[in-house]
This record gives sequence, C-alpha cells and structure tokens, in this order.
Amino acid sequence: MSAPSSKNATEFDPGRPVGSFLEVLRGLFFAPKRFFVEFSAEGPLREPILFVLLVSAVSAVVRLALVAVFGVSFGDLDAGDMGASALQALLYVAFSPVLVGLFAAVYLLSLRTFMGNTGDYRQVYRLISYVYGALILLPLPVVNAFAFTYAMLVLVAVGVRYVYRASFLTALLTALVGYVPAALLFLTLTVYVTGLVFGR
Repeated sequence: MSAPSSKNATEFDPGRPVGSFLEVLRGLFFAPKRFFVEFSAEGPLREPILFVLLVSAVSAVVRLALVAVFGVSFGDLDAGDMGASALQALLYVAFSPVLVGLFAAVYLLSLRTFMGNTGDYRQVYRLISYVYGALILLPLPVVNAFAFTYAMLVLVAVGVRYVYRASFLTALLTALVGYVPAALLFLTLTVYVTGLVFGR
C-alpha cells in the first residue's frame, strides 16, 4: 500500500527559496494538519534535500551568532573555539541530508511495524525532510529540546496520520516507537561530532 497523492502537494520551491521556505515553516508550526493533508509522499527528493540544507544552514548561522555573542559577553571567546564552532556548523549542514536519511530509516521500520507494507524509504525520507524544518529552532537554548520533540514526535504523528490515513493511535505509536531511537541517534552523533571537533 502506498500513500495517496495530493494535487495540492506542499513542497519547497527552489525557484522562490525565501518565500517558499517561510511558507513551509509557517505550515509546520501553525497549521501542521493542513500541511500534511496537502502533502504528497510521492515526488522527487531534490526539493526536500534542498529544504533540509537550507534549514541546517540557517540553524548553523544562528548558532554561530549565539556562540559569538555569548563568547564576547563572557569574555571567553578565542579564535580557536570560534573556528571549531564554524567547522562543527559546516559538518552539521553538510551531513544533514544523511542524518535525515537515518531518521527516515528508523521511522520506516516503525511505520512498517504498525501498518504492514505501507510506504517506502523515499516517501518517508520526503516526509521526514519537511518535519526536519522544526529543527531550525535547535540553536536556541531551552527551546531546542521542545523543537526536537515537536519535530520527531508531534509532526511525525500528524504526518503519518494524514499522509497514510492512519488512525490516531497507530500514528501516535508509530511516532513514539521511532522517536526514542531517533533521539538517541541524534544525541550520539552530536556528542561524537562535538568531541571530534573540539578534541574532547
């Protein structure tokens, strides 16, 4: 069974990157049900990958700005730390499509567990790519934990519910079962990359 297509598919448009980017984010944060009702799991990967890269780039720039501001404010910023932070940000952007691919594999396994032979990797990758948009808030202290949960639990549940026409309980279980390994994966990779870059 494959996900139904939508004639009004929600999609990032590289032809008008700023406007389309803001429209997608607005849909994810303020009208997720409508966003996924109009979303089609079928389609190319180019637009979702470009969206992921843009989200990661904006997030990385905000994080670097915060590092600079806090570093100057507390007087403990040096060129070495700033360079390491810039390298970490660059790696985050470069490998973000791979990270989304790992998330997609986790959620596909969860989806198949609760809905049988439903969906495929390409479809779930597209869905998770747009869910990833909520992670634009990751650089913000305190908010970042809520942003990850909103993206990988709430938005995934809403996405599965309306893209795959699942029951509320099935969608929630799919999101919950995928959320734990996704969170552990993200935490492990973050700690590893930070240790690699900063030598800790």
